[in-house]
Amino acid sequence: MKKLFSFTILLAATILMMAFNPIKEDVYTVDTANSSIGWSAKKVGGGHTGTVKITEGSLVYNGKSLQKGVFLMDMSSITSDNARVTTHLKSPDFFSAEKNPSSKFEITKVSAAGKERVNITGNLTIKGITHPLTFPATVKQGKDVVVAVASGIRVDRTKYDIKFRSKTFFGDIGDKAIDDEFELNINLTAKKN
Repeated sequence: MKKLFSFTILLAATILMMAFNPIKEDVYTVDTANSSIGWSAKKVGGGHTGTVKITEGSLVYNGKSLQKGVFLMDMSSITSDNARVTTHLKSPDFFSAEKNPSSKFEITKVSAAGKERVNITGNLTIKGITHPLTFPATVKQGKDVVVAVASGIRVDRTKYDIKFRSKTFFGDIGDKAIDDEFELNINLTAKKN
């Protein structure tokens, strides 16, 4: 009985200490000059690639684990390997950059997937429409910096009301079709506040 009482006291003391001494969250601010998002999209007989700028963001660590984060993208900065396509991407056919100047990804869950590997789940908002998205990433934490890299993230554009030349919505479009999915390649560098 004495041992059970001692164990209960020890357990209660430990819980109280943890409650009053939580692990400190460390915030890392995205270095927009050294971070990038690349995209690629395919169509019948080819495709296009380009970039979009990150305007701001942060990653939050709790001890040694990435817990959450968010970053914003400036849709008026979207570029393509073709000037005409760059202009078209900013139009209402695609991202409506004037009406919807920002897109956002907010991390809601991070689960370990190996050494420096994680699965990231979050909400992607494009044109004011939000859908969940999960993808693998490599995340390396240094003394005052975090580098997060994810490639081949597949996004279904039709979920964000981007239906231009989609076979899903225009079955008779033939060789003018553009794939419903595009890919993102994200390379974030964030510095400790």
